[in-house]
Amino acid sequence: MTIPDIQLETPRLILRPPRLEDFDAWAAFMADGDHVRYVGGAQPRPLAWRAMMSVVGSWAVQGFAFFSVIEKSSGRWLGRLGPWYPEGWPGTEVGWGIVADANGKGYASEGSAAAIDWAVEQLGWTQIIHTIDPENVASKGVAGKLGSRFLRYGRLPEPYHEKQVEVWGQSADEWRARRKSGA
Repeated sequence: MTIPDIQLETPRLILRPPRLEDFDAWAAFMADGDHVRYVGGAQPRPLAWRAMMSVVGSWAVQGFAFFSVIEKSSGRWLGRLGPWYPEGWPGTEVGWGIVADANGKGYASEGSAAAIDWAVEQLGWTQIIHTIDPENVASKGVAGKLGSRFLRYGRLPEPYHEKQVEVWGQSADEWRARRKSGA
């Protein structure tokens, strides 16, 4: 099994599968407890390593997973986003997580739009969801910018099964119509 040689580009970003060279930035991102409170909370480096290797493994086995988000102008790792569908997940998700000092610049919505295009066109996904902590107002804003709406409450698989999440989303047909209209 090999990781697909995939790279997506947006006006400001490069999206590609994670590489070993991304780990220090990934670990620093996941150590920022306040910032990552909505995506499982702070992780020490060994746990961040396992999480990143889970993503790399998903690329090798499933042919998709979170992309590393690289800022074109600087080459800096800004976060991870993209398709995610592990065992027990409530649907085919495109999720995002951007480093704290790059929040509010539109990177999450810019990168996620490219990832949704790819998931719909290359993976054939017919539904795109986003699982969002009910208190995460910023992610609800990103989901809304992408044309998604609140669909239902749901739960993630263990070890996060006790906390209810909001499931936002839209169909691939709704996404294509929105993209065609230029929205």
